[in-house]
Amino acid sequence: MLVSDFDFELPEELIAQAPPAERSGARMLRLDRASGEFRDGWFRDFPELLREGDVLVLNNSRVIPARLLGHKVSAAGLVQTGKIEALLTQQLAECEWTALVRPGKKVRVGDTLVFASADGESSIEADVVEHGEFGERRLRFSAVPDFFARLDKIGHMPLPPYIRRADDGGDRQRYQTVYAQQPGSAAAPTAGLHFTAEVLERIRARGVIVRFVTLHVGLGTFQPLRVERVEDIRLHAEHYSLPEETAAAVNSALAEGRRVIAAGTTTVRTLEHCAQIAEGGPLLPHSGSTSIFISPGFPFRVVGGLLTNFHLPQSSLLMLVSAFAGRDAVLASYRHAVEERYRFFSYGDCMFIA
Repeated sequence: MLVSDFDFELPEELIAQAPPAERSGARMLRLDRASGEFRDGWFRDFPELLREGDVLVLNNSRVIPARLLGHKVSAAGLVQTGKIEALLTQQLAECEWTALVRPGKKVRVGDTLVFASADGESSIEADVVEHGEFGERRLRFSAVPDFFARLDKIGHMPLPPYIRRADDGGDRQRYQTVYAQQPGSAAAPTAGLHFTAEVLERIRARGVIVRFVTLHVGLGTFQPLRVERVEDIRLHAEHYSLPEETAAAVNSALAEGRRVIAAGTTTVRTLEHCAQIAEGGPLLPHSGSTSIFISPGFPFRVVGGLLTNFHLPQSSLLMLVSAFAGRDAVLASYRHAVEERYRFFSYGDCMFIA
C-alpha cells in the first residue's frame, strides 16, 4: 500500500483559516462504518448520537505557546544577525526539549539561543546540546522559577503552517480545548476544539460517562511522511498517560459490550496502544510513550466510535481514519465534504464515525 493511495483533491479555499464564530458551531458529517453511508449534520447534534452507558474519552493535553522567536548568540555574548525560530515538540527532562529549529543549517551543537517576548521584557536562553534529523535539535533551557509561565509571556501559539496568518490573542483560547489541563502539546487535539461546557453537560445528562487521557501532541501526530510505502512509516514517540478512572471505565464498557467513543485520533492512538501492551487483559493505568502507527488492517480492540476533524492528504491521521472506517468509504466521504464545501483541518468541521 502506498502513501499516495490516501490522496484527495482539496481546494485551498476550504482550508479553515479561523475557528467558527461559535465553538460548537461546526458542521459534522456522519459516516456509518457498516454500510459506508454518510449524511450531513451539525456538531451540536453530537450528544443525541450517543447512548446511555457509552464512554466518551477526551484528550486533556494543553497546547503550550511552543513557537519561539529569537536569535543566536555569539561566544562573546553578542546577538548575531539573523532570526531563529524554534517549535518545541517534546519535553525530555525538566529543562530539556526536542525542537524543530529554522533555519537548521545555522544552528549547531554548542550554540546559545535567546528567545524574547515581543516587548523585550521577558526572555529565556537555551543551549543546543544535540543534533537530530530534519531540523530537530535538543535544547537545554536555563532554569527559571516557572518554565510554562515564561513560555506564556514569550511564546506564540503553534498554529499549523496551512493557517497562513500570524497567531493572535483569540488563538490562545480557541486553539485550546475547554477541558485542557496537562501542558505539553505542540498542536491541538483538534476534535476536542468543538466541545463546550454546555455540550459536555448535555452529554453527561444522557448517561454518557466522560473520561480523559493525556497524549502530548508532537511530531508523531503532525510530522510529514517522507516515505512512499505505508509499511515504511515510522512515527516519533509521544508521551501519554492513562488515568485509573479512565482505565476502569473503559474496561467495564468493553466487558459489558458498551461503546467506547474516542474524541480525536490522539485518543484512539492512546487507547489502542494501551490495549496492545495489555495483550488481551484489562487496561492498566500508567504513563509512557507511544509511536503506534495505525493503518488499514489494524485490529481495533477498544474504540467503537470516533469523532475527528478532516485531515491532510497522505497523512498518518487520514490512514488511521481509513483503518477505522475503510479507505474507500473515507475517501468517498471526503469527496462529498469537498463538494459540500466543508471546512478542513484544525479549525474546520468534523466527522462522527460509528
